[in-house]
Amino acid sequence: MKVWMITGAGRGLGKAFAKEAVRNGDCVIAAVRKMPDDMLFQHENVLTVIMDVTKPDEIKSAVAAGVERFGRIDYLVNNAGFGMNGAFEEISDEELRNLFETDYFGVVNVCRAVIPVMRNQRSGRIFNVSSQAGIMGFNGGSAYCAAKFAVVGLSEALNNELNQFGIQVCAVAPGAFRTDFRDASSMHFLDHPMPEYDGTPAHTMIDWLKENNHKQVGDPEKAAEFLYKIAIGESLPQVLTIGQDCSDAALSHYRQFIREIESYYDESCKTAFEE
Repeated sequence: MKVWMITGAGRGLGKAFAKEAVRNGDCVIAAVRKMPDDMLFQHENVLTVIMDVTKPDEIKSAVAAGVERFGRIDYLVNNAGFGMNGAFEEISDEELRNLFETDYFGVVNVCRAVIPVMRNQRSGRIFNVSSQAGIMGFNGGSAYCAAKFAVVGLSEALNNELNQFGIQVCAVAPGAFRTDFRDASSMHFLDHPMPEYDGTPAHTMIDWLKENNHKQVGDPEKAAEFLYKIAIGESLPQVLTIGQDCSDAALSHYRQFIREIESYYDESCKTAFEE
């Protein structure tokens, strides 16, 4: 029986991850901002902790409570976060910093609290939930992409640093899943849109997201089953894409990236000093 700590566990993918862990007989430290009205969070294998990922003191207390209850943390899923859409020019400094406080520094804060536990155990696996927007840029997604790209970079570097302690770190990039992520409770649409961007892709993307809410093809429970299989496997991938939409887009994106490097490779290699 393993112990999971999952942030943003009250709904969406986080709740699906928690449900899957319990279904497999594992224990879960379910971190939420308010107590959900769901019997899952009353299960004997679940310790529900009230925790905001932007508040280090709450995180420290939640991790301590989880270790006291279950004795260890084997898997950490940094899932808490929210979305933001709008053109770069429209985004205020406050909006951008608020996004990073949760979507990037929230991951940092929880990792800082859990890594010592895993290091002392000499084992552990960390899944930092990024996004398809963390591996490619989208119209109207400059802020969100920047935060999620940062999560991917952090995860890769941490994996290199922590492998010596038996800890593996993986960035998780889900595609579109049928959750409430596009609701106003999880998606921030900018406070001061600029009319200059009306009719441009940055604004038509917002319309598309609203019109296609709760129509996503991805099934959160199947995503959770897939993540669980990866988690208990021999080793973790550097980036885990979930969903055909994200996997196909990532393959196309990286193939194009490789073709571009190959196109200028010979000239790029001539930039060294001739000793």
